[in-house]
Amino acid sequence: MEDYIKEALAQGYIRPSTSPAASSFFFVAKRDGGLRPCIDYRALNWITVKFQYPLPLVPAALEHLRGATIFTKLDLRSAYNLIRIREGDEWKTAFITPTGHYEYLVMPYGLANAPSVFQDFIHEVLREFLHWCVLVYIDNILIYSRSLAEHHRHVAEVLGRLREFQLFLKAEKCSFHQPSVQFLGYNISSSGIQMDEGKITAIRDWPAPATVKELQRFLGFANFYRRFIRNYSRIADPLTNLLCNKPKSLLWREIPQEGFHHRSPPDPPRPQQTLRPGSGRSCHSSRGILAASIHASSFPTSLTRRRGITTSVLALEEWRHWLEGARHPFLVLTDHKNLEFL
Repeated sequence: MEDYIKEALAQGYIRPSTSPAASSFFFVAKRDGGLRPCIDYRALNWITVKFQYPLPLVPAALEHLRGATIFTKLDLRSAYNLIRIREGDEWKTAFITPTGHYEYLVMPYGLANAPSVFQDFIHEVLREFLHWCVLVYIDNILIYSRSLAEHHRHVAEVLGRLREFQLFLKAEKCSFHQPSVQFLGYNISSSGIQMDEGKITAIRDWPAPATVKELQRFLGFANFYRRFIRNYSRIADPLTNLLCNKPKSLLWREIPQEGFHHRSPPDPPRPQQTLRPGSGRSCHSSRGILAASIHASSFPTSLTRRRGITTSVLALEEWRHWLEGARHPFLVLTDHKNLEFL
């Protein structure tokens, strides 16, 4: 902690403070084994006016990779610290450590608006490349191209733009000119998008949850990959039902064995093409399938499951970014007869 304080003072990231605010300071582990400084800003975040700039919808963003064969992944160094706190507001970021009372001059981790503010900033920096050869999610940048020659040009242009704004990269976390990369929890290549093998192993080897929080953590982790798991809603339904009444405790005998131990391998990825949704309902959930019509055959491109007779509406909302303004009309197929009279 003392080393971080000395370094941050020398870099001009923090300064001694006399602020009435005093949030607690701690470290969280990084995936590379390092430590990330964080402040408990829950009280400040509670009263913060939220900045509503949207983070990218990852499944929709990944659609732009269709046809790409070569990839470069970049990771910005000290991303949030690149943003200066508005002059006069530094006192709000004050924190205490055993060695003193300090406040940030740059944006720290833990502020409610930090992700949205940085997303807005990096989008402005790379706007001319977005959805053409670049995807950006906060400090994660993916450059993609259809050919090696094209990729050399794209990488040079993006690096030139980052240098223009004096943005630096973590060389050890960058990968250049690769046929496949890991990005935002997915394995991405010219053949499609797949689950990270490490995440598959983590789901299979996950220890039996003993508390409500552990069950919520497992379901949240598994839900991230629901699009790859066959019959996910049916498998997860017994576990999800345990959380319906907001229980305070959880006993192992309450865990439905068929729900937790049925962690089958995910389906292989399917090609993503154009459009046709279908829907259906069971006693546990409703489901909708967005499929493509190519040469008189249907290929599923995405799947969602919901409960209730509003399946079709929910499916259209789920895929609004695909369907709204589509060049060709789409057809909703459902066996819910009452809808014929609406």
